[in-house]
Amino acid sequence: MLGSVLAFSDDIVLPVSAIATAVSELGMRGVEQCDPQIITQASSLNQLPAESSSIDIVVGICQSAEFPSGQLFEEISRVLKPGGTILIHRTSQSATGETDKTISALERELLLAGFLEAEVLGLKSMVKAKKPLWKIGSSFTIKKVTKSSPKVQINDDLDLIDEDSLLSEEDLKKPQLPRVDDCEVGSTRKACKNCTCGRAEEEQKVEIGLTTEQISNPKSACGSCGLGDAFRCSTCPYKGLPPFKLGEKVSLSGNFLAADI
Repeated sequence: MLGSVLAFSDDIVLPVSAIATAVSELGMRGVEQCDPQIITQASSLNQLPAESSSIDIVVGICQSAEFPSGQLFEEISRVLKPGGTILIHRTSQSATGETDKTISALERELLLAGFLEAEVLGLKSMVKAKKPLWKIGSSFTIKKVTKSSPKVQINDDLDLIDEDSLLSEEDLKKPQLPRVDDCEVGSTRKACKNCTCGRAEEEQKVEIGLTTEQISNPKSACGSCGLGDAFRCSTCPYKGLPPFKLGEKVSLSGNFLAADI
């Protein structure tokens, strides 16, 4: 049912038929019995002549794009009942693009004034909105939802497998590490200072990269290998060794492999 209606305009004259046409866009019954309070030349008003929260519908029929002002929107919010409706109808004729901009600006003004559900009606010349059901500036506490930790259900009847049963007798046996000979070349141990077992000579062969035959009976295809590095070619196997006589065993000094620094 249609309740109390307050209509205002920035024009000098406001016909009742114009108000009825605007209210009919809201889809409410009883428009014929509408007996609105009408205020003309409202652009100069700072306060509406109505009690707070006493009006169901406020209709504004405006020609100027600057009307209504922000202060008048505050007054409309004051006199409207919680959940009441405001309807603004722009009567000025302008280009389509300009009309769209004007209506969009009007929607923003209504939202900034605290109204909700701003919606364009008619031929993009009317905008309606609603006053919130709650009082502007009111506060209320928000209940915090306590999150409970997830419960894990353990089925005691579930068959569990013993991990030890998965091991065979071979897996349980202690592994036998291979025995390393004391004088095995290539192990982490080095030859003694006065080595007599031949380990020192074997280590020299490994580090020098020569075979036993090349050390014991050196030979040279070019005849210059025994003269020293100055006479040896780049691929000579004896490069880096001291001069020696062909056919005689190559002997190295005790500090040959020691670092110079």
